[in-house]
Amino acid sequence: MRGGDQNQSGMFSYFSPHERVRKEHALRAIRKIVDRALREMSPLFDEMYSEIGRPSIAPEKLLRAQLLQMLYSVRSERLLLEEIDYSVLFRWFVGMNMDEPVWDPTVFTKNRDRLLEHAVAKAFFTQVWQQAEQAKLTSDEHFTVDGTLLEACASLKSFHKKGAARHDDPDDPGNPSVNFHGEQRSNETHESSTDPDAKLARKGCGKEAKLSYCGNLLIENGNGLIANTELLQANGTAERDAALLMLEQIPAGQRVTVGADKGYETKEFVAECRQMKVTPHVAQNTLRRGGSAIDARTSRHAGYQISQQKRKRIEECFAWLKTIALLRKLRHRGIFKVGWIFTFAAAAYNLVRMRKLLAPAVLSA
Repeated sequence: MRGGDQNQSGMFSYFSPHERVRKEHALRAIRKIVDRALREMSPLFDEMYSEIGRPSIAPEKLLRAQLLQMLYSVRSERLLLEEIDYSVLFRWFVGMNMDEPVWDPTVFTKNRDRLLEHAVAKAFFTQVWQQAEQAKLTSDEHFTVDGTLLEACASLKSFHKKGAARHDDPDDPGNPSVNFHGEQRSNETHESSTDPDAKLARKGCGKEAKLSYCGNLLIENGNGLIANTELLQANGTAERDAALLMLEQIPAGQRVTVGADKGYETKEFVAECRQMKVTPHVAQNTLRRGGSAIDARTSRHAGYQISQQKRKRIEECFAWLKTIALLRKLRHRGIFKVGWIFTFAAAAYNLVRMRKLLAPAVLSA
């Protein structure tokens, strides 16, 4: 018998959002890890807000909402709040009741400076990483480092000569027609009027130069979890500089290895690694003038070959950050805001990996 197509204008429900989300849903395991991390960050949240005045939206809810934006590839905060408004799953993850109104999109804008000032993204990343360490999901001896270019939220039209007046176009002042072909432009003489921190860079020979940032990751070779992040302005040495900064934060007193591609194969980088008691398992560049900086005392060991195999897993991290977390084309400007988003997205990636690795234990808890 065919059912009738009846439209019901009102509905009463006695089920909470928690009951409507099925027990085996992937977000349940992620929510447990996130809630534990946010509880540890409660003293930091207390420092961020005054003891007087109107109660603000809980920072825990703002961070859970931004996690949803990255996990589900939501292209804007306005669309994110629209989906939270009608999605029971999203309401449950954020921590909102069915009849609770969603906040205005400008709440993210007003609170971003507060979250940025107190390095909340780094603190959240650290709490997630510590849970991975406690669950024995990480390696403390073998790492891989690499960097990638993140296209800035600025067009080449905004790349003007320093001190020069902006281009005027009476037909379209907001988006003027600019012909820069044949003009010699470099980071020394030009800068973007939209995002001055972004630098003109390209990944390799024959590639198109774009206004970009250099995002760098340090992953452990056990399960491919991200151990550290560093975002710098794009230049010829940004990847190696970021690698040394991240390696310096590894606890002293233990011998570690770090795998990397040929871009890190310089005598200066190898010497700095050895001085920090880090064995550089860097890919050898046999065509390099003067010979490779990696000699047989390193390449003859079986561990070197293993590091060369494991180092390719870092590309999976970059692929997820660019495609799922939508960092291929940035939506924020300024090196501090971009760095905040980059670190927070790395924490989201670790949550996804940890959910798979801890699925049986977490779901049964």
